[in-house]
This record gives sequence, structure tokens and C-alpha cells, in this order.
Amino acid sequence: MMTKIPLAWLQLKREKTRLAVALAGIAFADILMFMQLGFRDSLYFSNVRFHTSLQTDIVLINNQSNALLSMKGFSQRRLYKALDVQAVQSVHPIYLDYTAWKNPLTGRSRNLLVIGVNPAVNVLDLPGVKENLDKLKLPDVVLYDRSSRQEYGPIATEFEQGKTVAAEVNSRRMKVGGLFTLGASFGADGNLITSDLNFLRIFPLHKQGIIDIGLIRLKPGADANTVAQSLRNYLPRDIKVLTKQEFIDYERYYWESGTAIGFIFTLGTIMGFIVGTVIVYQILYTEVADHLGEYATLKAIGYTQNYLLIVILQEALILAILGYIPGFAITMFLYARARDATLLPVLMSVGRAVMVLILTFLMCFISGTIAMRKLRSADPADIF
Repeated sequence: MMTKIPLAWLQLKREKTRLAVALAGIAFADILMFMQLGFRDSLYFSNVRFHTSLQTDIVLINNQSNALLSMKGFSQRRLYKALDVQAVQSVHPIYLDYTAWKNPLTGRSRNLLVIGVNPAVNVLDLPGVKENLDKLKLPDVVLYDRSSRQEYGPIATEFEQGKTVAAEVNSRRMKVGGLFTLGASFGADGNLITSDLNFLRIFPLHKQGIIDIGLIRLKPGADANTVAQSLRNYLPRDIKVLTKQEFIDYERYYWESGTAIGFIFTLGTIMGFIVGTVIVYQILYTEVADHLGEYATLKAIGYTQNYLLIVILQEALILAILGYIPGFAITMFLYARARDATLLPVLMSVGRAVMVLILTFLMCFISGTIAMRKLRSADPADIF
């Protein structure tokens, strides 16, 4: 039995050049949407990796702090005051600041993020931190983020080769005692972890007792939301009390709404959708216009208007599927290149793949719907 080939596919493949142009246009629109969404999500994800790694239940920050790159300090007395709440088990201060790291090979300086912690307690769930905490108890020793950009020098490579690695950090010579993995973000291209005492040596103007983040661990069974509300009522108004998830969301909201970056990537996605819609519309409109006589003939022999409209929508659906496949494949290649170039987590997710596929269907459906208006002008009387 011979398989019935849809009229829509026969129409499309008749003009192979036109079909190729249409698929290229749809693939380009998909790639544009994929890249914009990929960079936007990598922006959000990279900037909350530090927050996610914190081994804490509740976080205290200065009420004037907006994001990790612009933290305001507050007295650690506020943090220790939280111990008055019965459900609090322990508190841990964290120091944060940006300063210059001088590449030991080229002598060029580049800013990175320095994280100061108490080496007696592991508060960061990051590969390489727990096993190297004891090294931070030594003076002028830091842990270096192996995922930092290459502009800082071949630090990780030389350290793994057994070489002694040292560099100037804020004009103070520091030795690399170990490696950990955090990754670059839009706020920092590199990261260091050191002890609280070494942090104050690197930043001599930083007042002792003024911390940037306060971590609160609760006793087993305590509810973080309930305790957080109790702390909000108990602590002074100059302190913002957040659960760990609220702290993550707080940072994400800053990049999404407090800066132009989130808007730019969203706008780029919308522009990709519009470009794809226009391209598909032009292809389908031309397809209908070139075969208007044939459509009129089909009407004359009894085919209904609805049947012909379905044919146009089938063409749009075929274009969407065939254009999405190369767009997805090329995007995977571009994501890999973007990761290598920026060290940002530009990764494909199932949710994003499905979202762009739906947008592609919607893009082609809108184009097909608009192109149908031309089909209504196909009059059977025109063929006689």
C-alpha cells in the first residue's frame, strides 16, 4: 500500500532553494533565541553559585546590600546577637572584597573576589575547600579557584605540577596552598578563599569585626522561615534576614530586575522571535501567491477553504520542525565554544529546549495564520 504524502510537504519541497532559505531563517531565529536565553540563564546561575554553596539555613546581610558585588559591611555583634534565639545552633562570619591579583608571569593586574572564612569550620560546599581548610591556618596562604580565567596566569596548572605558586594580592605576596572550584561569574572572573586573619592582612584598611555576610545554622528540626521571622523581629532594622533560598532569590532578582542585563537578553529573545516570524511569513506568503491558481482549482473541484487552511498550517508545522533541528545542533556547538571562551556555565537545559521549540511552533503558526489571508483571495472563477 502506497504511503500518502501530505500536500503541504509536496508544496514545500517543490522549490528546494526556497525551502532551504526558510529553514536557514528559522534555524537562525532559534539560534538567536537559544543564545540569548542561554547567556541570560548562565548569568543568573553563575552569580548564585556562591550563594548555593553556603552551608547555612539563614543569612544576615546589611540592609543596604544589593548584590554580592556591592556588599555593605555590618558589625559582627549583630550576628552573635542571633545566638540569643533558642533555635540557633551556630553563627559564622564571612568577609568579601574585590582586589587586584598580579599575574606572576606577565605582571598584569586583574580584579578578583576574595572570600574570608574561619578555617575551623567549613561553610562552603565547594570541591577542594574542605580538604584544604587546614592550609588556610597558615599566614599568607590562599586557595585559588581553578575555574578562574586564564588572564590570572597558569596558576592551577603549575600548582598541579607541584610547583610553588605565589602572587601579589593587593600588593601583598600570598602563596597558593590549594585549589577549589567555584567558577567565573558576571561579577568576578576569578576567586580566592583565605582565612579571616589572612583576609584582614590583605585588606589592612578593613575594620576588624565588620563582616559582609553572616551565616546562621539552626538546631535540628527548626524551621528556617519561622526562625528568620523571629530574627527579623529581634535584630535591629539595619540587618536584612533571609533564608538561604531567599538569599539566592535576592541575588537573582538584582541581576534580573536591578540591572539592564536581564532586560537586554530578554529583548534579544523577543527580537529573534520576531525575525523568525517575518521570515516564515514571507516564505508562506510567497508560496500561497505563487500557487494561487492551483488553490483556486482545488476550490473549484470541491475542496473547502478549511482544508486549504489546514494545508498552510501543515507547511508551517513542517518548517518549524525541520528548522528547529539544525538550530538546536548549531546551538550546542556554540554553547561549547561560549563555555570555553567565557568559563560561564552556558549549558542546554530541557526546559529551554522545550521553550524554544514551543516558540518555534508559535512563530510558524502566527506566520501561517497571517499568510492565510492571501488564500481567501483564491477565487475559482479566476481559472475560467
